[in-house]
Amino acid sequence: MIQNPVPWPNGARCACAITFDIDTDCILHLEHKERAPQLVSTMSWLKYDEVAIPRILEMYRRFNIRQTFFYPAWCIERYPRLVEMILKDGHEIAAHGYLHENPNQLPPEEELFWLEKQIDIIKRTTGQAPRGWRAPLYNFSQCSAEYLARNGLIYDSSLMGDDIPYILRTVSGDVVELPTHWAMDDWPHYTHLPDMHYSMPIKAPDEAMNVFMSEFDAMWTHGGLWVTVWHPFVSGRLARCVRVSQMIEEMLDRGNVWFAPLEEIARHVKACIADGRWKPRVDSLPYYDAVIPELSIEPKRGKAA
Repeated sequence: MIQNPVPWPNGARCACAITFDIDTDCILHLEHKERAPQLVSTMSWLKYDEVAIPRILEMYRRFNIRQTFFYPAWCIERYPRLVEMILKDGHEIAAHGYLHENPNQLPPEEELFWLEKQIDIIKRTTGQAPRGWRAPLYNFSQCSAEYLARNGLIYDSSLMGDDIPYILRTVSGDVVELPTHWAMDDWPHYTHLPDMHYSMPIKAPDEAMNVFMSEFDAMWTHGGLWVTVWHPFVSGRLARCVRVSQMIEEMLDRGNVWFAPLEEIARHVKACIADGRWKPRVDSLPYYDAVIPELSIEPKRGKAA
């Protein structure tokens, strides 16, 4: 069903990345600038990251896997201890906005300003510039791909246009897209957060895992790329994390599964393209520069009788 699967390393049937977006409380400050300090219960729910991240790291150590954490740069500055723990275990820190701002609500020059600011903070904190980016809440703008290429990032993981990696082509160069989609996000499965205007029906962990594992089964069978978009304060809750651990064990027992940080997956894809082992699909961005012409035509009005 996948016509052009990537040749994954060592004959792996699929590539897998459990990525976590470490938004912590920045999203509350952005949504409720004045009221955020008063919303103590919601704040405590988001700050559960301080419990969940050490738990997730311990789980990764047990399975000897390294993964990718997408970080708003404000959270890096606010919670440096958590960043240090992640880096100590050899995981990747990737960019995810400064304060989880929405690029589609910003003028182009402001989007570029915040992108460059987050790159600078990550470079100062980790010792190297981020190699990848995920748009906050998937809000990838007309300018995003070009700005990523201009600033030397090699991959994005915001878009949903395939089951395998593909290339985003811009005037400033190419970016590897490592796609995911909403079914791979933990937010629709678990999040009930009235102060943030989310009221999802909360599922038992087994119900959510049925969705994630159905996606994995298909990717393993057909050679795809399986990328989760999870949050420590959501999927790092005790019962859910226990079930995630069981899920990883099931996946590894299946065999021929490549768990890797997204940077390593992107570099493998680039190497396959460079040596001719694989030819990617290419999307030239932006898809549209303006309103489609069919909607720009003024309707003809009949003459009044």
